[in-house]
Amino acid sequence: MLDADQARERLREILNRAEYKVYEDQPKGFLQSWWDDAKEWMARQLEKLFPSYEATSAAAGPVLAVIIVLIVIVLGAAAYFVVRNTRRSRQYRDKSPLQSMRELDWTSDMHLSEALKQEQQHDYSKAARHLFLALLLYFHEKKWLEARIWKTNWEYYDELKKINQNWADQFYHLARVFDEVTYGERKLEKEEYDKFRKEAMERLEEPEKTMEG
Repeated sequence: MLDADQARERLREILNRAEYKVYEDQPKGFLQSWWDDAKEWMARQLEKLFPSYEATSAAAGPVLAVIIVLIVIVLGAAAYFVVRNTRRSRQYRDKSPLQSMRELDWTSDMHLSEALKQEQQHDYSKAARHLFLALLLYFHEKKWLEARIWKTNWEYYDELKKINQNWADQFYHLARVFDEVTYGERKLEKEEYDKFRKEAMERLEEPEKTMEG
C-alpha cells in the first residue's frame, strides 16, 4: 500500500500529464485578460501609494476587486451625468428665451423690477428668469446683440463673442441655468439664486468700456 508521500508524488505525476495540462494552456478570454491586467495595474498603483502593501497577500484579490468595481461605478456615474447634461443642452438649443412680444417690448429695467418682485415672494425660479431677460435686453439696448423673439441663446452667444469672448462665456453659463428653469422645470433654491443673481448683476452694473476688446 502506498504511503502518503508516494501518493502525493503519484498524483503530481498524473496532473502533469498533457491531458490535464491542456486546460491551463488554453488562451484567456478577453474579459479574463482585461480583469487580470486591471488587477495587476491596480496592485502596482497600491504598492506605490502604500509600500507596505503586498499584492500577493490573501486579502489582495478581494481588495483589488472591490477597488476596481468602485472605480467602474464612479466612471459610469460620471459618464451618465455628462450624457444627461449634453442631452439637456441639445434639448434646449432651439428654444427662444423670449416667449412673447410682451417680453420683448419690456425694457431691461422692467424685467429687473419683476425679478425683484418675484424674489421678494421667494419664487426664485421666476426671479432668475426675469433677471436673465433683463440682462439680455440690457445687451440689446447697448447694441451688443440684437434681441428677436425667434432667436435662441446660442445665437445670442455667437453675437456676443464677436465683441467679448469672456462675456459670451459668462452669458452661456447664465443661459444654461435659465434654460433649465424655463424649460426643464428646475426649481432654484435661495442659495442657487443668490449665486445667479450676483453674477447677472455684475454684468448689468459693468461699465460699457469693459466690453471693448
